[in-house]
Amino acid sequence: MSNNSDYGADSIQVLEGLEPVRKRPGMYIGSTDSRGLHECLREIIDNSVDESFAGTATEIWVEVHQDGSATVRDNGRGIPVDTHKSGVSALELTMTKLHAGGKFGGGAYKVSGGLHGVGASVVNALSSYFRVVVKRGGKIWYQEYKRGVPLNKVGEATEKQIKEWGIDLEFINSGTITTFTPDKEIFKELEFDKNKIKNLLRDRAYLIAGLSFNFEDKRDGDKSSYYFEGGIKSLVAHSNRGKKVLHDVIYTSKNDSNISCEVSLQYSDSYSENVKGFVNGIYTTDGGTHVTGFRTALTRSITDYVKKQSNGKDEIILTGDDLKEGLTAVIYVKMPSENLQFESQTKAKLNNPEVQGFVATAAKEGLDTYFEEHPHDAKRIIEKVTLAAKARLAARAAKDAVLRKGALDGASLPGKLADCQSKDPEVSELYIVEGDSAGGSAKQGRDRRHQAILPLGGKILNTERAHLDRIVKFDEIKDLIVALGAGIGESLNYDKVRYKRVIIMTDADVDGAHIKTLLLTFFFRHMSEIISRGYLYIAQPPLYKITSGKNVYYAYEDNEKDKILREEIKSAKFSISRYKGLGEMDPQQLWETTMDPKARTLKQVTVDSAEAASNMFEILMGEDVPPRKKFIQTHAKMATLDI
Repeated sequence: MSNNSDYGADSIQVLEGLEPVRKRPGMYIGSTDSRGLHECLREIIDNSVDESFAGTATEIWVEVHQDGSATVRDNGRGIPVDTHKSGVSALELTMTKLHAGGKFGGGAYKVSGGLHGVGASVVNALSSYFRVVVKRGGKIWYQEYKRGVPLNKVGEATEKQIKEWGIDLEFINSGTITTFTPDKEIFKELEFDKNKIKNLLRDRAYLIAGLSFNFEDKRDGDKSSYYFEGGIKSLVAHSNRGKKVLHDVIYTSKNDSNISCEVSLQYSDSYSENVKGFVNGIYTTDGGTHVTGFRTALTRSITDYVKKQSNGKDEIILTGDDLKEGLTAVIYVKMPSENLQFESQTKAKLNNPEVQGFVATAAKEGLDTYFEEHPHDAKRIIEKVTLAAKARLAARAAKDAVLRKGALDGASLPGKLADCQSKDPEVSELYIVEGDSAGGSAKQGRDRRHQAILPLGGKILNTERAHLDRIVKFDEIKDLIVALGAGIGESLNYDKVRYKRVIIMTDADVDGAHIKTLLLTFFFRHMSEIISRGYLYIAQPPLYKITSGKNVYYAYEDNEKDKILREEIKSAKFSISRYKGLGEMDPQQLWETTMDPKARTLKQVTVDSAEAASNMFEILMGEDVPPRKKFIQTHAKMATLDI
């Protein structure tokens, strides 16, 4: 331990220029995994979107290249290249200095997604190569950078350079083209996901009328274009495609001198919720005051309508959770960029307090009017949320009945559960194992100090098609809920979870895949933070056992098996066993291959897009057969036959 006397003025470090970004990239882009990688691309795209807000750009092009780089091009005004009062070009200043830009109230942008002036400079700092080309005033200017450091002064580009860069600027009068290669020293993942990019561009196209987005994946030649005139009404309708909707899309808006907001919503007969908040074209993934204001208005408006229709009779008390079931909504707020307050540079959550009241008022007025003018639609919505409320009350009653028997309060753990000795959730693991046979092997082979085993007697209830009251009565799921210790429904408290590594371990066959999917459905729909907190994993048992003399090898996939046969097997005599079930392995083999932390392979379950995941669960696990049949027919060629 260092002595306090060593702490003096010399201990204070000053990080110059873009050094802080490379030192602590998570502060600026959230993470250095796939999410942070795509955050960089979003920052550059949103700079071009801001040109549309300024009334100039009408088209944006996004390209992903074979070498891992990406290019964003727009036909906006082009970044200024003249000399700034600081003595350097405005282009270089924007790309190399934190908190430098045209979005601080200087008049260049009234509405924009950027406000900190750090987006482009941060991406520059985190790129092994970064290039900006500007067409402005009839000339083409450029500057190149390496990890945020300029490689040259801002100058005019030659025809040879433009040709080498593959840039076509002849058909636009002005604009900006940014190309960057994410730095492999920073990012854990370097491959752009075209589906994430398409979703980003599609959302932006719905929000901004008159702005066209074009995407090309140079890796496989895939091309897409997005242009919509319907705004957020079309976005809600698109989100509900394939679902049975209960009414037409509801839309309302409100404007004043500083804030404008649009709200659109629609209920379907599904059990899931999909609510998105946007601010100046930015998708606020964690919501914020605009989403809170909408939820407040929705609860008050529906509650007031129910009271009015009840004529003094006893009506069921609705909660905010009751109104979530089957709800799809988009809340879109626009306001001057200098007034925006986000929780962080990643703009995941809006913090402006005045927005909450403004949105609540606008949404309440619009919903009240709609319900009065469309009583049949209002009736369908009331029936939907009332059914959800009754299911909630029934679930509480069922849970209370079980509680009286001591089964959900943690005092009495399931008999099937072989708990671990540790009581520290940080080091404790729960294996959810398919079948009593495999469960027996896992109990014998485990590390009793840290590993708990919960065998499942077969396929669990499909929770995509069931309310919570039915779910808590299903023995296998009830045992799982009790073992986890966090509760369920209204009593759910993730801080009480007993294991911070929950591992699904099923057979490598069709039944095992089905059980795995049923468990994933339960966690996604009813304990989603188990996934978002990074607690959920899938074990990868070996597919093959290869024996050659006294040597035994395990292969987890076909390529690995082929490599072992090619490089490790020296004798002509060997045997290959294909594992179909975990029960075929004895306790020692199960430990060595699937449970030993030093040797096992675990896949962590993550959700890149909650909306896409929700749609997939509805297709695969929902009640409607046609969407599932269409999905199977479309993807049939991707399936492999396992005999």
